[in-house]
Amino acid sequence: MVQIVIWVSIIHGFFPKLYHVAPLEKLMTGSAGYSEQVSDLITRSAGVGEIIFGLCLFVFYKHKHLVALNILALMGLLLAVVVMQPQLLIEAFNPVTTNLPLIGLSVIWLKEIKLLNNRYL
Repeated sequence: MVQIVIWVSIIHGFFPKLYHVAPLEKLMTGSAGYSEQVSDLITRSAGVGEIIFGLCLFVFYKHKHLVALNILALMGLLLAVVVMQPQLLIEAFNPVTTNLPLIGLSVIWLKEIKLLNNRYL
């Protein structure tokens, strides 16, 4: 479960944002009113950030605050889509089908961390 959340974070940072900027990624940042160049820079920076965050999750996988931050970030990204591009919520590959399962897995992960911490008290 932990590996899935970490892997998805790294993959979603690399392929649709760095390797080949996906059209939906361009649409999201472009809808904020940025020029194409600035939008591309924001998208690529977000990709680097996601990869770094995924690596931090890998290294510090027992830190509940980092997992909680992951949950909040996924909820925030989903909310951003709802506000900026709500039509994307019904696309075949959309933030709902990606973020909600990751939020669920992260909640389970957070509960596992708390259980482990309580065992050693």
